[in-house]
Amino acid sequence: MHSFVRSGLLAATAVGALISAPVHAQTTAAAATPADPQAEEDVSRGEVIIVTARRRQETAQKVPLAISVIKADSIESTGNFNVTKLPQLAPTLQVYTSNPRNTSVNIRGIGVPFGLTSDGFEQGVGIYVDDVYNSRVAAATFDFLDVQQVEVLRGPQGTLYGKNTTAGAINITTNAPTFEFEGRGELTLGNLSFRQAKAAVSGPLSDTVAVRLAGSFTNRRGTIYNVTSKQWINEQDNLGLRAQVLFKPSEDLSITLSGDYSAQDPECCGTVYVRTGLTQRALSRQYEALAAAQGYTVVSRNPFARLTDLDAPLDAGNKIGGASVKVKWDIGAGTLTSVSAWRFWDWKPKNDRDFTGLSVVSASNNPSQQDQYSQELRYNYSGDRLDFVVGAFGFHQRIDTQGIEQQGINASKWNLTGALSNDPSVLSGLTARNTQWLKATSAALYGQLSYKLTDRLTVQPGLRLNYDKKSGFYQRRVFNGAGTEISCFNPAPASGTVLAAQCGIYSPQVSAPSASDWNFSYDFNLNYRFSPDVLAYATYAKSFKTIGINQNGLPTDSAGNPITAAGTVKPESVNHFEIGLKTQFWNRLATFNLAAFHTSIANYQVTVSNGQFGVLRGYLANAGKVRTQGIEADFKIRPSDRFSAYANAAYTDARYVRFVDAPCPPELAGGTTATAGQTPSAPGRPGGISPANCDISGQRLPGVSKWAFSYGAEANFPARLLDKEGQVYLGVDGSYRSGFSSNPSESVYTNIEGYALTNLRLGFRSEGFDIYGWVRNVFDVNYFELLQVAPGNVGLIAGQPGDPRTFGATVKFGF
Repeated sequence: MHSFVRSGLLAATAVGALISAPVHAQTTAAAATPADPQAEEDVSRGEVIIVTARRRQETAQKVPLAISVIKADSIESTGNFNVTKLPQLAPTLQVYTSNPRNTSVNIRGIGVPFGLTSDGFEQGVGIYVDDVYNSRVAAATFDFLDVQQVEVLRGPQGTLYGKNTTAGAINITTNAPTFEFEGRGELTLGNLSFRQAKAAVSGPLSDTVAVRLAGSFTNRRGTIYNVTSKQWINEQDNLGLRAQVLFKPSEDLSITLSGDYSAQDPECCGTVYVRTGLTQRALSRQYEALAAAQGYTVVSRNPFARLTDLDAPLDAGNKIGGASVKVKWDIGAGTLTSVSAWRFWDWKPKNDRDFTGLSVVSASNNPSQQDQYSQELRYNYSGDRLDFVVGAFGFHQRIDTQGIEQQGINASKWNLTGALSNDPSVLSGLTARNTQWLKATSAALYGQLSYKLTDRLTVQPGLRLNYDKKSGFYQRRVFNGAGTEISCFNPAPASGTVLAAQCGIYSPQVSAPSASDWNFSYDFNLNYRFSPDVLAYATYAKSFKTIGINQNGLPTDSAGNPITAAGTVKPESVNHFEIGLKTQFWNRLATFNLAAFHTSIANYQVTVSNGQFGVLRGYLANAGKVRTQGIEADFKIRPSDRFSAYANAAYTDARYVRFVDAPCPPELAGGTTATAGQTPSAPGRPGGISPANCDISGQRLPGVSKWAFSYGAEANFPARLLDKEGQVYLGVDGSYRSGFSSNPSESVYTNIEGYALTNLRLGFRSEGFDIYGWVRNVFDVNYFELLQVAPGNVGLIAGQPGDPRTFGATVKFGF
């Protein structure tokens, strides 16, 4: 795929290498140069990083909030080329993905429900690219392309960044067009047939118009071998293009038109067998017995043999793109900014949802198409004692999904009992066709003020008024293997019949939930500057995540009727407290920042499931309350041009405070549902009595490690290569995270052990040239990124192993 564009990028990269003129490949100078007068500190004393966390340019150490700033050179040298890789550099950022659509991005343990994605809820970590909001995590899984830096804002950002930033925001800034001709290129080759090329060129078309063009592709063989398809799966096949035109008729006015397109077309995303665990289903109806009854043996019981035998086609076709117009007009001491944007997301997946080589679920595909439109208008004012920003934001989104789920030839034996289980035709070809759409509209007014009570003490209040309206439609039609539509109601099928068996797998349903709501967010920050390089702050924030609606179908009552009250989900209500200290010392050659936080969320939005095989994959509900609290520390030092190092650490304690009706973990599911007066059986007791739901109050939130660390260091010394003066350098970076739960309700079967990853690089750089070799996961650590519970309470656990050791070489150049 994308062969023409790849060839063009490779050619451009090669030509650029021949004509390149001197420029330092590690473009840290831009980071150290203040972009506006607010960076008034003496930059000669050390590094100054400019951020836009408060919607204006200022130095990172002046911003009274916890923020991780990841520069382009750090992203590139550590191989973190998209959002899913950033947790290796930002310890309190967690990203989990079974495919681009089912991607969770959390900060400090909160942000988005853990499990299969529903269109009806919002994320809690706002993702912005050049001031444009990306409403779906899946729509932000593109490769980083010509990125200047990534800011990870930790903690609620509801005033300036909107309704769905209860956990924080990721603010991505790309390189802007320049009125001086410049360019850069990068080419990487590695094992697993890894190929990556990046190129960017910028320059003037006239005295008032500049343009910037950038492109990249990434291709890598998969890390799991499928013996059924005889192909490597979970590969990478990514293409990215971006174009920007800057019109600057005067020093006070600039208009930037941007367009981008990303395409991913890998054979992805499959799993491997990890283990089985006993549930409370009858022993003859659990994985080992069911597999033996059909003569099935999994290809490997060692997950790190990286072998699978999935029989359904796999695909993760993902197209993302859009266009925006950004207008900045300096008016005296203030700046008026308008950002108009359109984004699209086109998702075409194919999955194997039974996680086996048997044709139990022969198809599980839910392609989606999204269009979103947004408009933001804001005014920033900066004065001697007073700064403020006021603005308005409007947003509209529509998502259309056309789903298909189909049972295979082995489904009857897997799902049914008695004589029907021996008749493959009962379920083979049984198909559910799901049609759904969502329309969401949002509008907001916001403002934040920063006032210096004294030269050292500043107060910063902020507020946001938000309106949301959502409406959706869901219809499931069910067809038997002969293509005849079936009905499961009026009358209900007689027990033991073929129709009853079919309705127990897929049941027709129609729902049309809708909701609207007003919400008010506010925050108050007090910060005190003890010295030019020491800032202390305290923050309280009241924020929310907007209403949700169930878009994957509704749970049903005992008669099989949809429970309409479950169609809408209450908004989350967030109370957040934080204190922090930001310091620089040793002539600003060392930086140490510390933050402590406590966040509680009422009506936390979670994904729950009834555990049955395809009746309902999952739906949204509210947990009573969750709480996350912890301490974060960031340290970096650059004592000389010959050495630099950083170390970041985070302790996070994230728990359900109250969740009394949660879905049960697999060891407590699958048996006869307990009635009044009955005592549920012990965990993992085949044929036992299972609780209807479980009280998991006090348990840890899924996906959250109590301890997380990242570190890195680089040393260099003068050298000469091919008559070029430069530096030989050696760099190391690594990360560690302690164990975490990989299931919404904690299970002994889905706990992932902690692991540490180490990366090395060795290279030579000079003006305009950088070449280095790299090894990632140096010690070839075996670890899991995610574990998943197979449907049907059969006790099967599947997983996605993390990348093995990889190695390669990169050449970068500039002109």
